[in-house]
Amino acid sequence: MATNVPNANAPQAVVPVQKILPTLFRDGYDIYETKPTTFILSFLLHVLAVAIILLAGEFVYSHAPQIKQQVVALVGPDIGEYTLPPSKDEAGGGGGGGDRDKLQASKGNLPKLSDKQFVPPTAIIRNDNPKLAMEQTVVVPPQIPLPTGGQIGDPMSKILGPLSNGTGYGSGIGSGSGGGIGSGRGPGVGPGYGGGIGGGVYRVGGGVSAPRVIYQPDPEYSEEARKAKYQGTVVLWCVVGPDGRVKDIRVSRSLGMGLDEKAIQAVKTWKFDPARKDGVPVAVQINVEVNFRLY
Repeated sequence: MATNVPNANAPQAVVPVQKILPTLFRDGYDIYETKPTTFILSFLLHVLAVAIILLAGEFVYSHAPQIKQQVVALVGPDIGEYTLPPSKDEAGGGGGGGDRDKLQASKGNLPKLSDKQFVPPTAIIRNDNPKLAMEQTVVVPPQIPLPTGGQIGDPMSKILGPLSNGTGYGSGIGSGSGGGIGSGRGPGVGPGYGGGIGGGVYRVGGGVSAPRVIYQPDPEYSEEARKAKYQGTVVLWCVVGPDGRVKDIRVSRSLGMGLDEKAIQAVKTWKFDPARKDGVPVAVQINVEVNFRLY
């Protein structure tokens, strides 16, 4: 039985040596010249990218409280549009403030709600060591469920940047005055007046007196209604301002036949002794009846 025995004199097969990064050392290309600097630059860019990622992670870890605070400010509390339903005990209203800053008021939460105010709210604390430390408050009934605490600011502001008390004056935060928060006037919150939280005008009651008409010319009849001997009462919704003038008139109950327009024309000329809260004239929402009678 024959066996195959290797021949010592036969030529041995040559195993090619695998070169590392042949393109880096100019092997394998006959036409195009390689540039080692390209590979070095790519390596350095990758090292820089890794370093940036590591530094960013370290920054997020070391500044976690500040970042969390900014996220909370971005989401913000949900307090609607500073409006509440009518109340027998509390009229509408609002407040505002600021320290004449060039920046608009920064976004934040409300301070403690209280029936009385001893220290106005502030986003920037000017005195870190007061002789008598007291809690910041706004004059809003404490029973109203509004979110408070954390970084103090205007909840309706869109400014998430540097802390600012706003462009208003008289302490507080916002673009108004009076030690509150918002665009109004007073120690409350929102675009109203005199404390509380509201939408700009009061309703009669809750310490707000009713306006009293002092000049009331009769309305004219429309020709259409006169020919038809049509009579009735038009009810208008309107706002009597602190100056006693009527504005923002809307028809609440219509008669038609041109009498609605005649009623509006007449009420625009009326003059009121304005409503008052704590002796101060305020804007108030009322309904006015304009009667049309043929005699």
